Amino acid sequence: MSFWNNKKVYVAGHRGLVGSAIWRELGRLGASHLIGKNRGEVDLLDAKSVDGFFEKERPEYVFVAAAKVGGILANSNMPADFLFQNLAIQNNLIDAAKRFGAKKLLFLGSSCIYPKHAPQPIREEHLLTGPLEPTNEWYAIAKIAGIKMCQAYRRQYGSDFISAMPTNMYGANDNYDPKNSHVLPALIRRFHEAKESKAASVTCWGTGSPLREFMHSDDLGRACVFLMERYSEEAHINVGSGQEVSIKQLAELVKKVVGFEGEIVWDTTKPDGTPRKLMDSSKLFALGYRPQVELEEGIRGAYEDFKGQVARGHIISR
Repeated sequence: MSFWNNKKVYVAGHRGLVGSAIWRELGRLGASHLIGKNRGEVDLLDAKSVDGFFEKERPEYVFVAAAKVGGILANSNMPADFLFQNLAIQNNLIDAAKRFGAKKLLFLGSSCIYPKHAPQPIREEHLLTGPLEPTNEWYAIAKIAGIKMCQAYRRQYGSDFISAMPTNMYGANDNYDPKNSHVLPALIRRFHEAKESKAASVTCWGTGSPLREFMHSDDLGRACVFLMERYSEEAHINVGSGQEVSIKQLAELVKKVVGFEGEIVWDTTKPDGTPRKLMDSSKLFALGYRPQVELEEGIRGAYEDFKGQVARGHIISR
């Protein structure tokens, strides 16, 4: 019988990129009592709403995959929203999980918690050893606070709360909004629209030289459930693919998958962001976990998801 059979499991953010992947993995493993609530049912920014939900449902296992997320532009334009909303969401969920008797909680952070010029690959102990990347420091500070809150509740109350730090994610149910999406979904939309409009070129930000690591959301979903079953330490743990690619190589790959035949123009007046960001996931790999989805295969699946969202009217493509 599956470990998850008859366990009450709450996935906060179950419709998002990461939350939906966790939900699918739990379903695959036979979870028989999954709980997911939309924003109209539980307002995660409202402590009373969160308390009411926890008091009624009493989930035993909690995955905190809900967050306000976005790319460089969104982080730069809305620093107060990214700091306040993420602090509120995680504070409300972590504290309620403790007070209403959850057995275990997994908090999901982000690789942006690490210093801009952290040694590469980035190990867990590099946290708080240098200045953050200015373009997303507000989000990073909120996520660092979440890690520390889980650690504090573990020390003070004995709560079995753990934290996982994923690398750059992509996959089904991603955010393709042109103003606040991350780099890979933004590229998928940009090349798709250029193909549809028969544009001669696509303009991308920066030089294309930064190196990034990408992980498919299904791999992260597997990793999160794996860690909830097998990991119980105060220290946060990195979750990455171990593979990196330049933004220029990524753009060329998306261009190929989408089938765009024009050229790529690089706008070097726009920021590159962190020059390199590869996470050291050896701690996770030593536990027996390995990612399964190759990048090109994953991008093809993500592009099919994007086209499906367009066909259903969830995305109004130009």
